[in-house]
Amino acid sequence: MHAQDYVVAIIFGAVIGVVARILLPGRQRIGVILTVLIGMGAAVAGTWVADHWDLHSDHFLNVAGRSFDWLVIAVQVGIGILGVAVAALLARAFSTEPADRD
Repeated sequence: MHAQDYVVAIIFGAVIGVVARILLPGRQRIGVILTVLIGMGAAVAGTWVADHWDLHSDHFLNVAGRSFDWLVIAVQVGIGILGVAVAALLARAFSTEPADRD
């Protein structure tokens, strides 16, 4: 893993944060900036987890001359969903607004 791989993972993480937020059901009371930061952290953590546990597949997504492993992307999105869920729960727990009655 090279330094440029982590840079690409951080940039890709912005997209992962948004995708995680879309896939997580319900309303999240966290801002876009926090969502992107969680996605960036999930991208780096997911890359590390995939490398550490040797989670790689033979299927790749090719974008602008770079190849992304689908299994690594799945790990990153999964960590992103967990991160967004935890942040949303914490935001709801410490919110001073009354809870929505859905």
